[in-house]
Amino acid sequence: MITKKPVYLLAGGRGQRRKSPDPLLQAVFKDCGTTAPSVAYVGVASGDDLSFFSYITSAFKEAGAGEIKHALIVPEKANLKKAKDILEAADIIFMSGGDVEAGMDVLREKDLINFITGLHKQGKPFFGLSAGSIMLASEWIRWRDPDDDATAEIFPCLDIAPVICDTHAEGDDWEELKALLALEKNGTKGYGLPSGNGIKVFPGGRVEALGGAMPQYVRRGDRVIKEKDITPD
Repeated sequence: MITKKPVYLLAGGRGQRRKSPDPLLQAVFKDCGTTAPSVAYVGVASGDDLSFFSYITSAFKEAGAGEIKHALIVPEKANLKKAKDILEAADIIFMSGGDVEAGMDVLREKDLINFITGLHKQGKPFFGLSAGSIMLASEWIRWRDPDDDATAEIFPCLDIAPVICDTHAEGDDWEELKALLALEKNGTKGYGLPSGNGIKVFPGGRVEALGGAMPQYVRRGDRVIKEKDITPD
């Protein structure tokens, strides 16, 4: 029987913690059950930006990761077989930050969505940062016309973590998360992940706060209401 691991969704930034090595990354790697776990880096949301890969690699190594390989997907002539081999061989897969819709578009165009979600179904652990966390969640919002709120629509993400979330948007009071929930069915809940914090999503959708208090909102009738924050155990 395959046992699925929890999915870690991190907001990015150190927030108020400012500790090094990052304790949330340490928790991610410890939960793999392997000393110095190997990491497959998926950078589609950032256009496979090499400078960001280099920066992230340093932080991961400091927190206890082992070998980190960049599964290059975005370039026109990317070797997708090699990328798949990297993803299959890694102890854990990481989804980087950047642009949620752009990242999902790349995975769709390269026909990798079923492959990646299939790895999760086989028990491969995942974690994400910023836009990568949103990509690992169920869905997100876009506007066909950025100047017209009536053009807002939902689009699917990977649904590896069966939740809705936004990351480091405390400065605008979670405006996009609330707009998304306003389009959802009654009772749908969403989580705001402040900078430096995150959530651990268990199979089935149970959520545990990481790093600090986590705002949560729910659609009730025609309103989006803030509920009591969830806090770390």
